[in-house]
Amino acid sequence: MQELESIYKDTRDKMDKTIEALRKELMKIRTGKANISLLEDITVDYYGQPSPLNHVGTISVPEARLILINPWEKNLLQFIEKAILASDLGITPQNDGNVIRLAFPPLTEDRRKDLGRLVKKHGEEVKISVRNIRRTANDDIKKLEKDSIISEDNSKDGLDEIQEITDEFAKKIDEIVDNKEKEIMEI
Repeated sequence: MQELESIYKDTRDKMDKTIEALRKELMKIRTGKANISLLEDITVDYYGQPSPLNHVGTISVPEARLILINPWEKNLLQFIEKAILASDLGITPQNDGNVIRLAFPPLTEDRRKDLGRLVKKHGEEVKISVRNIRRTANDDIKKLEKDSIISEDNSKDGLDEIQEITDEFAKKIDEIVDNKEKEIMEI
């Protein structure tokens, strides 16, 4: 049934996007290690234009707990420093006049537990989104049956397939959340 295949594909596409959004969100959560993705959302005022941090300088991770930002123009140092302080990163930049260093202190046990809870919360929110996508797909299938486009048996098979897709994505979400929690708890 072409109609059902279209619903399956649409459901998978939407669920893939929610998982991708979860991955992006979890990349922003700080673990004990320095990670360039933590700076993704930070923009710097570059000649009146808000520009992503990686568009105004080179960002590197020379050590596990250190990010180095080397701006292409030295006059940007103060703007970069201000943008980092204004962000929710929680790290104080060290400006030596040439580069900015972001030193990441090791996470405390309490902070690790808080971050673990935050990761689980994001995972639950994404599971809710996946269930909402499932509900929409189920409604679409029931409508096809009601409009006599598909038979009752095809409708039942379609609902079963949507549930299998949902279970598959719920399992992926659990794996992503578990991996991030392990990463946070690593000392």
